[in-house]
Amino acid sequence: MLASLILVLHICSSKEKPTLGGTRIKTRKRNIAAPLDPSAFADAVVQIYLDNAGDLELVARSIESSDLNFSRYGDTFFEWSSNCLLPPFSHGGFWLYCFGVIWIWQLQVVFAGGRTQPGTLKPDEGERHPYSIIECEAKRDAILPSVIYIQKILRRRPFLIKNLENVMRRLLQSLELFEENERKKLAIFTALAFSQKLSGLPPETVFQPLLKDNLVAKGLVLSFITDFFKDYLVDNSLDDLISLLKRGKIEDDLLQFFPSTKRSAEGFSEHFTKAGLVPLVEYNEKKIFEVKLKEMKSALTTQIVEESDMSEVIETVKQRVKDAKLPDIEVIRILWDVIMDAVQWSGKNQQQNANSALRQVKTWAKLLNSFCTSGNIELELIYKVQMQCYEDAKLMKLFPEIVRSLYDQDVLAEDTILHWFRKGTNPKGRQTFVKALEPFVNWLEEAEEEE
Repeated sequence: MLASLILVLHICSSKEKPTLGGTRIKTRKRNIAAPLDPSAFADAVVQIYLDNAGDLELVARSIESSDLNFSRYGDTFFEWSSNCLLPPFSHGGFWLYCFGVIWIWQLQVVFAGGRTQPGTLKPDEGERHPYSIIECEAKRDAILPSVIYIQKILRRRPFLIKNLENVMRRLLQSLELFEENERKKLAIFTALAFSQKLSGLPPETVFQPLLKDNLVAKGLVLSFITDFFKDYLVDNSLDDLISLLKRGKIEDDLLQFFPSTKRSAEGFSEHFTKAGLVPLVEYNEKKIFEVKLKEMKSALTTQIVEESDMSEVIETVKQRVKDAKLPDIEVIRILWDVIMDAVQWSGKNQQQNANSALRQVKTWAKLLNSFCTSGNIELELIYKVQMQCYEDAKLMKLFPEIVRSLYDQDVLAEDTILHWFRKGTNPKGRQTFVKALEPFVNWLEEAEEEE
């Protein structure tokens, strides 16, 4: 029996074993990742500071020649910060860890001189250096070297700009965690960052996060943005600032930086005048003025097109002028523009166009007369007619007829017309128009002599 079993096993073992067809696939060995050690990373950067006595040029060279693994620690830090009690990018956590000398991770080293406890400025374990932004004076000259240094780092590693954007966005949403002097340093840093065109940092990254209700209500945003404006305008023009605000999509919402109790044109002017930013105040007043002009023109256009009652239109204009405090000369310009814009032109038929224009002048002469309250305003109206006739070929030959119609409707006085004819100062088309108006002026002068 045993012999039979042994024989069977021998036969089975002697048969050819089946094999799998195709190419044999080798099993890859897994890469074994070294454990993350962000603390050692930050301490190593601090040591570079200490070894070079805070000389940023030497620090940059040392970091460039080091074997620190910068690309590895960014995402790791973001994961860590999301578990903090304070929001990611908060006062201590994100600003101090991220804005760094070599990478966004390291501004903890640049700003605070070393590692800090999450959510605070309190020192954590590890090496520290005395060359940080937090230790320097809140002055441009003291902070500028760090801005230039970060610029160098970003030029070498442009992919880090997205990290910088995230850092600033979250950082500015946590202004309340900073002391007043620290917020000022942050404002100076931000202004210098844009002045130095810090690797294409998008303005909306800075301005949009500031519109956080609780920060605005406490006046922290207004204080920050005021310091930012003042420092930015040291190296840049007002036009540069306005361009920056436009790119930040905030140019039309500057009042949103103000607490609700101070959110008015008067509050804007008062605050920034005290801050010494008079050009910004003048720009804002001009912008408000233009908006009010546009609103008035729109409302008036609707009434004229719909041929509203004359007394209703006049009352509407008076109310708008009172609310917007518009100067009389600007009002007469708007009235003329709106009246003529409402004319129904008929293509190339010059006679029909002439009849339509003169009919429109006659229809709305009472409106013009209500606001031509002085010789200067009447003269401004003639200049307005002169400019439109000069620029619009359809009206070029109508100048004397329009002036005559305005005279007949008691909008223009004889003295005003004679003054323009003899001493008018606008040169555009003047020679042509003076010649065309000469027969009417001669008639006026003859009538005057007869009297």
